[in-house]
Amino acid sequence: MKLELTQALPFLGKEALQAHESEVATVYNTIYNKTGAGNDFLGWVNLPSEIDESLVADIEQTAASLRRKSDLFVVVGIGGSYLGARAVIEALQNHFAPLSGDKPLVVYAGHNISEDYLSELLAILDKKDYSLAVISKSGTTTEPAIAFRILKQHIVKKYGEQEAASRIVAITDKAKGALKQLANVKGYKTYIVPDDVGGRFSVLTPVGLLPIAVAGIDIRKLIAGAVEMEKLCKNNPTLNGNPVSEYAVARHLLYQAGKTNEIMVNYEPRLVYFSEWWKQLYGESHGKEHKGIFPASVTFSTDLHSMGQYLQDGLRNLFETVISVEGSNHELRIPMEADDLDQLNYIAGKRIAEVNHQAELGTMLAHVDGGVPVLRITLPEVSALTLGQLIYFFEMACAVSGYMLEVNPFDQPGVEAYKKNMFALLGKKGYEAQTQALNKRLGRE
Repeated sequence: MKLELTQALPFLGKEALQAHESEVATVYNTIYNKTGAGNDFLGWVNLPSEIDESLVADIEQTAASLRRKSDLFVVVGIGGSYLGARAVIEALQNHFAPLSGDKPLVVYAGHNISEDYLSELLAILDKKDYSLAVISKSGTTTEPAIAFRILKQHIVKKYGEQEAASRIVAITDKAKGALKQLANVKGYKTYIVPDDVGGRFSVLTPVGLLPIAVAGIDIRKLIAGAVEMEKLCKNNPTLNGNPVSEYAVARHLLYQAGKTNEIMVNYEPRLVYFSEWWKQLYGESHGKEHKGIFPASVTFSTDLHSMGQYLQDGLRNLFETVISVEGSNHELRIPMEADDLDQLNYIAGKRIAEVNHQAELGTMLAHVDGGVPVLRITLPEVSALTLGQLIYFFEMACAVSGYMLEVNPFDQPGVEAYKKNMFALLGKKGYEAQTQALNKRLGRE
């Protein structure tokens, strides 16, 4: 992969980038020496190169066993407990996987509290053989805990206690928590969520690796790609030739210039959930103390026909980060037609990919002319290897950017606010005073 800043330099200035060389070096020292805020959650930094071979082999063996017995594999988790896996799986599987007949199909639960969603999932599971992974450090996070309670009853009723236990994998804390306790009692296969790796940085732990392996994706190549980027950062923690540093500094300078919204742009629909993973990583890491760039995403050229007008002519508080993919997995050319009623003969014979690339370049130049800086990340293709590179690239850049912003990139104190209100409104014990206050605000008294 490579990073191009050409279409952002007019808004930055090369000299401005280089002026941050010493700051970048200091930030890397803070990360590698674990001296900054949140330093007890830096286990992901050396994770790719330190993954134990026996763990990888065990995950592959478990995944193979689950694949043999499952039409569907349900991943129960929310936020970082499912987004990383989903990002990789949806990037590498067939676009029409539900219709392809390939097994197992990976589906998701515990990432919402929709009664209809869970009911319809159960109706499908009635008719299919399935297994599941439940992912939670504590086992008490509301959304996945609700889903797992319901699914646990369903799978036991369908298969009986013993067989159900063989179809459930718990990915949780190594020693404590409700899910760990239940796994010990029921005999579930377990994997550990490392204490020093937060959920949004956990895709290269069993949290992401098991579901990805169950989907039939080569997790060794994913890890190998991450190792490449890890080594690049360690061998060259500077601004010269290190795309992580360049990206972090460029977005920091754009933020200082009033560009408070970053739009991740892709031209391949298979990357939609990669954008969702990136949004959580950056939003939850940097949105603190009334600071931080707001992460959003679009898929072009689809969204050019909905969001394109705003991006071209709207409020100039945004910049774009484009993920550009050079290669395709298939070849499809536009046919010639004698009557040319749709007026497309001028591109007859061209590959769809070429048209897509020219749309990308034309859009990028138009948006730059409209006052939108564009950062461009180019991948030779979407593969397990390149996604591994990209995952570590964004993780390390997130840490560097967070420390440059002077926030703790590894906590999420604001997430607790809605939970406290929800618990109070549901009548959870210990929230009586807050329940009364909230009901008054809502006009229920």
